[in-house]
This record gives sequence, C-alpha cells and structure tokens, in this order.
Amino acid sequence: MTKHNYIIYVILLVSVFNCKEKEKTIVSTSDKEIGDIINTVINDKESFYFIDFLNYPHKDNNLPIGVFDSGIGGLTVLKAIVDYDQNQNGTKTPGSDGVLDFTNESFIYLADQANMPYGNYSEVNKVDLLKEHIIKDTQFLMGNKYYSNQEDSTFNTDKKPVKVIVIACNTATAYGKDHIEEFIKKADSDIKIIGVIDAGVRGVLETMQKDDDGIIGVMATAGTVGSKGYETTILSLKDQLGFTGNIEVFSQGGIGIAEAVDEDTDYFNKNLSKPRQEYKGPSLNSDIKIDKTLFDIYNFDFQNSKMLCDTDKADDCSILQINDPENYVRYHVVTLLENIRKSETKNQLKSIILGCTHYPFLIDEIKLVLNELYNYKGNDGQYVYRKFMVEDIKLVDPAINTAKELYAYLNQKSLFNANGNIKDSEFYISVANQDNRSIKIDAEGRFPYEYKYGRNVGQIQEYIKNVPFSRANISEDILNRLETQIPNVYQLIHEFNNSNNKVDFLENKDKI
Repeated sequence: MTKHNYIIYVILLVSVFNCKEKEKTIVSTSDKEIGDIINTVINDKESFYFIDFLNYPHKDNNLPIGVFDSGIGGLTVLKAIVDYDQNQNGTKTPGSDGVLDFTNESFIYLADQANMPYGNYSEVNKVDLLKEHIIKDTQFLMGNKYYSNQEDSTFNTDKKPVKVIVIACNTATAYGKDHIEEFIKKADSDIKIIGVIDAGVRGVLETMQKDDDGIIGVMATAGTVGSKGYETTILSLKDQLGFTGNIEVFSQGGIGIAEAVDEDTDYFNKNLSKPRQEYKGPSLNSDIKIDKTLFDIYNFDFQNSKMLCDTDKADDCSILQINDPENYVRYHVVTLLENIRKSETKNQLKSIILGCTHYPFLIDEIKLVLNELYNYKGNDGQYVYRKFMVEDIKLVDPAINTAKELYAYLNQKSLFNANGNIKDSEFYISVANQDNRSIKIDAEGRFPYEYKYGRNVGQIQEYIKNVPFSRANISEDILNRLETQIPNVYQLIHEFNNSNNKVDFLENKDKI
C-alpha cells in the first residue's frame, strides 16, 4: 500500500468510525416537540443541560434516589417513602420491625415551583412545553448542577446523580413518564422511572372485592383528568386482575386546590380583601362556574377574605372568587357529587383517589366536606346524596403504593445502600432565572400566567434556577404545614438547610 493510499484508508476509517459514533447519539423522537431538549441533553456538550451518559454511574447503590414534582405536593410521596416500614431491614422479608425501610437511603427532591401548576398546560394546549419541563426535571436529578441561591450567577457542580427516579406528580406521570423512559433508553441508560398513577390504581382496587359494584372518584388536576390516565388505567387493570363488578369512574379536575397549597397568587393570595382581575379559579361568570343555587351545599367560609366578593353581602355578589384551600376543596367535592347525582347512576361512590400529590395535605378538609354531604338534607327533609355515596368513603393516597413499588425495585436489583444516611437528603426548588434577560417576571419575582403558559417549546434556555429550599423561597405558612403534617420530611429539610455547604444564604433569616 502506498503512503498516499494509506492516508486515504485512515481517513475513510476515521470517517466510518465517527459516523457510527454519531449514529449512536442521534436522537429521533416521534414527538418532535421534545426532540430538541432530548438531543441537547444527550449530544450538546456545550449546553448547560448536557449529561455525559457514557460515564454515568451504572447500578451504584450508594447514589441517592431522585424525586420530583411541580411543587411541594410531591413531599407527601416522599413522606410515604421516608415513613415506610413494612419489611425486616436485615432480611428484607415482609413485616414491620420498627426501623424505617429507607433509613440508609438519601433522596434528592426537586419542586419545579416556578413552572407550576403542571395541570394547566394541557388546558392551554401547551403539553409540548410541559414535556420539556419534565425532561429538564429528569436532567436535573441525573445531572450535577445547581445554584446556591437565586442571586448566584455561577452554578455549582457537586450534586450527585441518582440511581432511580420517582415522578411524584400525577400530571407529569400522565404526560411525561413514557417520554422520560424514551429519553432514558436513547441515552443508553437503565435508570428506573416510577410513577404514581399505576400505584394509585392498584391501591384503590385493593379496597374493593372482585365482584363489587361502585364508583371510584378521581380528584386530580385538570391536566391529569384531561389525560384520562387514571380512568384508562382503572378500566384496564380491573380487567387484568379479574374484577367482574360494575365499576364506574367519575373524575373532578380540582383547579385551584394544588395552587392554593403552593400559594400561587393567581389562585390564592392571603393579602387580598377584594376580587382581582388576574384570578384563574372558579367564579360566578367563568367556565369553571360557582353555582349560586348550591351556596348552602358548598357551605363556603366567607370569613377573613377566604371568599372575595364585590359586595358586603354574599348573596348579592356579582363577582365571587375563592381565596382559601378549604373553600377550593368544598367547591370541587360538591361538584364531584353533583355530577354523580345528575348522572342518575345506580352505583354509589365508595372511594376517591387523591390523584394530585398536593391533596393529602388537605385530607382532613376532604373528609369534613364528604361527611357534611352525607348528612345534608334538602328542603323536603330528604338526604340529597346518600343514595350516591357510602358513609365511609376510602381516600386513597397513591404515595403508599409508590413506596411499595420503590422498595420492591431496589430489593430486586440489590440497589439498597447498606451504609448511607437518610439525613444526607437534599431539597431543591425552582425559581425564575433573573439572569436570563428574555424571561418576564412580576413584582413578586414569579412568572406571570400569560408568560408561563405562553412560552414556546424548543427554545432551549435556562428559564429557571434550581436552588436549595430556604425561607426565601418557601413561605412560613407552608413550612408550618410541612412541620405539622410531614414531620420526618420536615426534619430532613431542616437538616439539609442548616448543616451542609450547598446552601449559600443571602440573609441568615432565610434558614429553615
């Protein structure tokens, strides 16, 4: 072979090799709308979102478990995992031993607060943008970057990747789980993705006999309801498991409930005393209508501006807006029962899936309203709803079955961490990236509704920064709720917030 021919041969060989390497990393996705972000994460080494999957740790049991939600609601799923004690820690055999099953595991939690509520993206035909957010959430958990606080202009790179991901969000599970799994497959990774919908359906069917007739209620975000994720899974799984009874599904899209828990000011603002123009929840004149003829049944609390009316007398309101988490619950539970009553079904409501991770924070309020409706009598002295509901309606939190599925997976794959410490868990929340000149924010530093849902998919940029939990980004009321209702998780947040070097406080008062 001449020197000239040899050089040509080498060039051809290198070209073939490069082509093969490119073929390995090119992403073609059937969903064009999320193809850009997936390509960016896998291929673009210059991008903030790039992950070096060739060197991603494989089956490393020392890594943390990733959990994400659109806000703090997913902490109820983390609570179920953290508090889980259904097995003997030494032998991994069934049976509580008084020692938490995940005590040697650490967790990395992300609340994508800046882009929430996820349930509204489908309502404004922005499912493609929602999927992009969900892929970015996954990228964060698998990546190593975060910011110390909102003012930090330089990101840190010492966050650990994760060994499994729990989608602690029903809407993200409904619209994004398949796409995350596609992304993971194209990245040639084997990270397990666990969602809450299948777990919730298995949980609700466990409350019923195989030949039971009855109604299963689904209270979820409008996006989750619109996806028909729960309804489809219930009807499919009941057949697979041999249920022969007449099971009906009635769903209620709880617009405003999750948002009120997260204190989204488009739905809940405790500083207001009068109605406002930017309100997005149920009202007298909107598509999501408050029915004045049902005032006695709603039994709204009008005290302390928990309902915002344009007159002094509630009956005379021409503008009426809900401004309290419990009042949102009242509206949506009554609406669910009214839809069942008007359907003229012969079945009774026997269980309700809490199909949004925020709803367990309001489980006492849901039980209260259900009890009121069971005992409510009309003007004729007859019970209005008893024909359509049993007295003891089971409220099913999918989080319990999610913890069960996570445990089974780690056990099956021998991925439990024998020497880890749950106190090493980390908690992050998204805030608007004010270093990005193209974004729009309001006076409170949040994305306005029109901008949040008006962005276009495929414009790969840092809309947000993921920063550690602190009082600068979580209100006192929310922290009090966490401390009261999920104390073990709250202690982990407190531990992370006060005893690590990842949090750079602008002011000491921001400590939790």
